[in-house]
Amino acid sequence: MDYRITPGAALAGEISVPGSKSHTIRAVVAGLLGRNWSEIHAPLLSGDTRSALNAARALGAEAEISDALWRIRGCGGDFSAAAKRIDMGNSGTSLRIMTAAAALGAAEVTFDGDASLRTRIMRGELDALAALGARTRDTGGFAPLTVSGPLTGGRARVDGTTSQYLSALLMALPLARRDSVLELDFLNEADYVRITLDWLARCGVTVHAREDLLRFEIPGGQRYQAFSRVIPADFSTAAFPLGAGVIAGREVRIANLDFTDLQGDKRVFDFVREMGGDLRDEAGYVAVRRSELRGGTFDLNATPDALPLMAVLGCCAAGETRLVNVPQARLKETDRIACMTAELRKMGAEIEELADGMVIRGAGRLHGAEVQSHADHRIAMALAVAALGADGETVIRDGGACGVTYPGFAADFRRLGARIAEF
Repeated sequence: MDYRITPGAALAGEISVPGSKSHTIRAVVAGLLGRNWSEIHAPLLSGDTRSALNAARALGAEAEISDALWRIRGCGGDFSAAAKRIDMGNSGTSLRIMTAAAALGAAEVTFDGDASLRTRIMRGELDALAALGARTRDTGGFAPLTVSGPLTGGRARVDGTTSQYLSALLMALPLARRDSVLELDFLNEADYVRITLDWLARCGVTVHAREDLLRFEIPGGQRYQAFSRVIPADFSTAAFPLGAGVIAGREVRIANLDFTDLQGDKRVFDFVREMGGDLRDEAGYVAVRRSELRGGTFDLNATPDALPLMAVLGCCAAGETRLVNVPQARLKETDRIACMTAELRKMGAEIEELADGMVIRGAGRLHGAEVQSHADHRIAMALAVAALGADGETVIRDGGACGVTYPGFAADFRRLGARIAEF
């Protein structure tokens, strides 16, 4: 599905941000690895989270599903009835965490997905799993890949290029027979690991983490306790109505945000304030208005999903904006540094691509253009925000990719007054 966006509307109204993808997927895996019924309230209903849920069922979990509540009863790592092949769709997080979980069982399980998922590198995780007792087969470090166990535990060095390798191992290893030690030389996206550790603690699982998150001791032979939890709103998603508000908002109110949550992308609100954004905290929501933005330098290592939106804001800000220390943005659904550079240049942006980010010389007004989402949900939403402040109409090819994390994106933005047509 493509989007046609006509600028000029002053956006006003309230958006309730959908649930966190990161939390929902971890909740599904925690439910799978337990043995009693767990309850996930207000889960994110999206392609990625349904891929996680389908994988949990394929590995042997029972599930009772409604829009507001997912109930899951897991099999505690006994995957003897697991399907031989599991389609993970477009969900890289689910692929990585479910691959490690499946390694707890003796049966071979093959994971595959769409063309985009087949570009998501798995080498660092597969090497660690092999060191910890699993057997793996793969196509050069990519899906389709096959894993079998049992994962016995032990010692492994983990590649910290993406935090998902570490999160996957941290969730699986408490059910291994032996104790384990994981060590890293560096770690990108540390806040996502803190979310994982929080889920483990809530489920009664013990992990001893060094303060710098570069060494972990994981006792084996543990059990996951059942849980009942409301999924927090997704700050990665909240970045887009935030950006729309400062670019084209009369007053956009973003509701149901919990700034005590561990999600790193809540820092985007601080970034926007640093750029001069007109944000006002009110009871139950943050109000955002159109603002005169100024450039700055922003370290996005902990917030890689913010790069597409921050690139758009840099185009709309006076002066130079530097987005740095985020090389892992090249390893997401797409190479987001290269793709955002290419698409924003079509709209008239002046951007220099860096190995680990980008330099944007803004204040020139963007113009409408035909652009591509590259089937990446965050690129699609970021380009839609850019289009709201551009001169002339913009067409986003495969804009419907937004549905991976925000199925209601177009409808919600239309309620604010945005002129978004789907065709």
